[in-house]
Amino acid sequence: MEHLNWGYLQLGLFALAFGGLQIWWISSTLRKRDLARPMNESEFKRSLERIWAKRT
Repeated sequence: MEHLNWGYLQLGLFALAFGGLQIWWISSTLRKRDLARPMNESEFKRSLERIWAKRT
């Protein structure tokens, strides 16, 4: 009977780890989606100024 319980424990730990990785992956995907939104004029100017500051 102990072997059966050990198998369930291993399966439960694996399921928890897999679920944690899924939550991490989905949240990182949603964070990237926020970065892809259109910029307003002031944000666009700031990003261009940073690009030109790096080149000079």
